[in-house]
Amino acid sequence: MNIFRSFEEACGIRNPVVTTGSFDGVHIGHKTILQRLKMLSAKYDGESVLITFDPHPRKVLYPETAGKNLKLINSQEEKLELLSEAGLDNIIIIEFTRDFARTTSEEFVRDYLHGILHAKVVVAGFNHHFGFNQEGDYKQLWALREKYSFEAEEIPEQEVMHETVSSTKIRQAISEGYIQKANAYLDHYYIVMGKSERYAYRNNFYEINLAKIPLTEECKLLPAPGIYAVSLKTVTGNSRGMVIINETSEGEKEVLLNLFEGDPASYGRELIIFFHKRIHGSIDLSNQPESARWLKAAKTEIGELIY
Repeated sequence: MNIFRSFEEACGIRNPVVTTGSFDGVHIGHKTILQRLKMLSAKYDGESVLITFDPHPRKVLYPETAGKNLKLINSQEEKLELLSEAGLDNIIIIEFTRDFARTTSEEFVRDYLHGILHAKVVVAGFNHHFGFNQEGDYKQLWALREKYSFEAEEIPEQEVMHETVSSTKIRQAISEGYIQKANAYLDHYYIVMGKSERYAYRNNFYEINLAKIPLTEECKLLPAPGIYAVSLKTVTGNSRGMVIINETSEGEKEVLLNLFEGDPASYGRELIIFFHKRIHGSIDLSNQPESARWLKAAKTEIGELIY
């Protein structure tokens, strides 16, 4: 997958089939759009293109309200990993600023989609809006398609378990610890990527080595505190284990990992952690007898769950 940081960098893409959006979570609705991009790219002998923005527009436009405490399902690194796995050809990451936010929807189509990229097809997700004050929508794309020489197509709403899929609902499920529900919406396991570090912890009642996974972005959304069954992918292979989402005395969440086989901590390695299921709620690691009982029980249950 090619990664561009401006429209000008991406001006040589062949017959671009384009969509726009944050694609936070790369959920089942996003995947439906990506699959359609791939089909249209083959039809027009072109390449699929996602235009996305960093930081998230809400962070820029509503820093004291909707964007103030906004947490995202994926870090930028995680999103790029998921989009690459989904088969996207090109991603254009545009720095979102207040100046850029004043671009009208027709200016966006005229100057960027048509003027620089020469888009062959523009695909819009259900209820997608773009441009200044979110004035642009699929109806406008349809009306502009002849003027700017592109085809327009809309992807219908997606549902899982009779509930409309949205990044907002996925964030809520993750925040409340309903990982299996979130995974169903995502159509893949919720992930955390990072590099493990040593974590000073000793439980005299149960032998366990924990590694801490520092977050690369403070706006990364973490699940509710508790014990989670996980599998892992590293440069040396796959493994399984459990993750403790722990709340510090400062009220911040941290990710603590225990592997069941191989290097017990994998310190310094790049990891992708796949969350399967929440096994137990929040535990107090300072209460050694109680935490030892739950950690031992969780390890037994997780071992039977994943393999």
